[in-house]
Amino acid sequence: MRSGMRVMLEAEPDLRVVAEAADGRAAIEAVQRATPDVLVTDVRMPDVDGIEATRRIVAAGLPTRVLMITTFDLDRYVYAGLAAGASGFLLKDAKPGELVHAVRTIAAGDALLAPTVTRRLVEHFVGRPQTAPEVEARIAELSERELTVLRQLARGLSNAEIGAELHLAEATVKSHVTRLLAKLGLKRRTQAVVFAYEHGLVRRGG
Repeated sequence: MRSGMRVMLEAEPDLRVVAEAADGRAAIEAVQRATPDVLVTDVRMPDVDGIEATRRIVAAGLPTRVLMITTFDLDRYVYAGLAAGASGFLLKDAKPGELVHAVRTIAAGDALLAPTVTRRLVEHFVGRPQTAPEVEARIAELSERELTVLRQLARGLSNAEIGAELHLAEATVKSHVTRLLAKLGLKRRTQAVVFAYEHGLVRRGG
């Protein structure tokens, strides 16, 4: 599987595979050593699984973004992966072009959230937001513009798409995203997506 992915990725002139690993622990070590822009990881691996590896990479403040690949199209993996800070989620039966597009999208700083993923988040959380007082205080720190950008993030939009909808420069949107993540105590935009649904900031239909 890794060999096939390596061939697909290295066939692209702008992509280079800098390391490989057979399990989550080795993947973390490879990320620490090679600091790639993107880690492509399976969900289920021996020793340390992909979700835990993602959680540790994000918690360590490493700049590498994570694309999770799996054969298991199950809610608990999607949610756990995004909550851990993965920047995208792709099934193993995705076409080669989809994998390349996903890596480029995530390397550019955007999230890769398929409509099925955002729909699941809506269905999972709609009607049952639970927000503790301390979380409400963090939300209250967001400006109206930051709250709007957060809701657009939750729809799975890229910075460029948000900028087009709000008539803002992409760099301005990126600044808003950086500030709202800091105010909410989050590290990755996908965590902000999960946060928005968890706390009722996005409703069915959006």
